[in-house]
Amino acid sequence: MEEREYIKTGSQVYWRTLFIIFLGSMAAFGAEYCVQPIIPVIAGSFGLNAVQGSLAVSLGLVGMSVAMLFIAGLAPRFDRKLATAAGLIGAAILTILIGLSGSFEVILGMRLVQGLLLAAFPSLIIAYINEEFEPFNVGTVIGIYISGTTVGGLFGRLVVSAVTDLASWRLGLIAIGILYLAVGIAFYILLPRPRYRRQHPQGGLQLGRTFRTALQDKRLLWIYLVAFLIMGSFVAVFNFISYVLLAPPYSLSQTVVGLLFVVYLFGTFSSTYMGRLSDKQGNGRVLILGLLIMLTGGLITLLQPLLFKFIGLAVFTFGMLGSHSVACGWVGKLNKGDKAQSSSMYMFFYYAGASSLGTLGGVFLEGYGWSGVIGMVAAAVSICLLVVARLEPAAKQHLLWHH
Repeated sequence: MEEREYIKTGSQVYWRTLFIIFLGSMAAFGAEYCVQPIIPVIAGSFGLNAVQGSLAVSLGLVGMSVAMLFIAGLAPRFDRKLATAAGLIGAAILTILIGLSGSFEVILGMRLVQGLLLAAFPSLIIAYINEEFEPFNVGTVIGIYISGTTVGGLFGRLVVSAVTDLASWRLGLIAIGILYLAVGIAFYILLPRPRYRRQHPQGGLQLGRTFRTALQDKRLLWIYLVAFLIMGSFVAVFNFISYVLLAPPYSLSQTVVGLLFVVYLFGTFSSTYMGRLSDKQGNGRVLILGLLIMLTGGLITLLQPLLFKFIGLAVFTFGMLGSHSVACGWVGKLNKGDKAQSSSMYMFFYYAGASSLGTLGGVFLEGYGWSGVIGMVAAAVSICLLVVARLEPAAKQHLLWHH
């Protein structure tokens, strides 16, 4: 059997690789979500309503969800380093071009391509980590990658919001795009070339057969529905809270609205904590807890005082990212076949929910104000609770059968 050469834990190459993976994940998720806090400003500059403006976020997520359908099957054909670096560099260039564009339709087209380019990053970098790092340390490295995604999403939103206040949204996107371009180039230079890659070339027929298998398990389908609804609710809340806070009686600055995304840090904690709790208490029970916390947070944002808006967003984020962690882990436990395929299907529904409900929330905002958005979210989370309550007895039988 061939001796594997891993990146040695604690070595200079190890620390350099950790650093560049962290920076790369910051740039990938920053580029995907950097337009979110400035939706009202972009919409205003093109004379658009909330629904139309939200498409600037949704089209990027459509690109990600479509690409997720193919990535698991095609990933073995890609060079991990080249594909992830090319995605980062391409997305960064598009961020700069979006800042320069005078047409909203062209911006939407570029956002769609951005999503397609960035979709490869999560799956390929996790494959790289699993293949190149010593097995006993993979969990730690993935944890660093996930923290980079959270910090990156937050940092991108803050920078764009602050520059929008100081100058314009265009300059904000150009500035962050130049920064991401530098990260993408550094990522390609500093990431060690992969030394191990499994070769599993699949034709389209084989890929289609695998996906049909992934969709046959009804328990997995219910969890995919949960992924669709919780991520759709999450994106809807953060797409449209800016409209509420920029308007009277709050009249907050764009910079302060950007700072609200600090609540993402609560999700960094909850995803780890609730994931660990689900191993002890069972995924169904902990997922119900996460969904109830998410619902409570959404309802708190209906209260008028600004402090309650912030507290509600923090509680909502804690519940949602904890629920996502538990649901994602449940898919891996229930699936007896190819876990990469079921994870890919989970992420497809996750981003499909983000792009569709993330825009539908604007219809409720236009018609019923913020209470309309929260009404939609409450309905979605209630459906999730019914789904998990139905799944929980089946999950208990599954666990008893295995033990």
